[in-house]
Amino acid sequence: MSGHGHGHGHGGGCSCEGEHEPAERGVEYGLYRRIDLDKLQCLNESRDGDGRRVFKPWDQRTDREKFVESDADEELLFNIPFTGSVKLKGIIISGEDDDSHPAEIRLFKNIPQMSFDDTGREPEQAFRLNRDPTAELEYPTKIARFTNVNHLSIHISKNFGAESTKVFYIGLRGEYSEAHRHEVTICNYEAAANPADHKVDTIIPQTNFIS
Repeated sequence: MSGHGHGHGHGGGCSCEGEHEPAERGVEYGLYRRIDLDKLQCLNESRDGDGRRVFKPWDQRTDREKFVESDADEELLFNIPFTGSVKLKGIIISGEDDDSHPAEIRLFKNIPQMSFDDTGREPEQAFRLNRDPTAELEYPTKIARFTNVNHLSIHISKNFGAESTKVFYIGLRGEYSEAHRHEVTICNYEAAANPADHKVDTIIPQTNFIS
């Protein structure tokens, strides 16, 4: 009978292993907290401000109350400024399980204020998407192309045939490092000051004054 007791204790200890994985994935998809939401733009959104609502926590990715829908046609263009430097490793895009779901995205980096006129250029990477209403499919980026990203543009160029495109969630996975702008300023100042010999500067005016 005592053997049974050991068996139960063992089984209980193993079950927690799988529980860590969703939590870890949520942490990995925490780059939304590094977006400067006040400066984020979404072009061709049907209602002002809706574009920023789809960048949300992992546990809210299937929330259907926050979404963005395109206006004049099926295209959407997100201009996403980060508060530092990002190494982008993967992206998830989730929409409705119908023809309004995005079918193709094109990614551009470090082109602030990008417009639809700029989308004719070659993207850093493009993806054909599958319908993903549960926000589970990750599209891995070519990491070498997405290091030192201060600004990311996502162009949704087409959907599966509907007149408008609807997006519920955009998840960004990667690494983040703080911007050190004040250090750069100090370095530039030192570089500019070094060529000048301060002692000569102070002597020359005095000499002129005496003579």
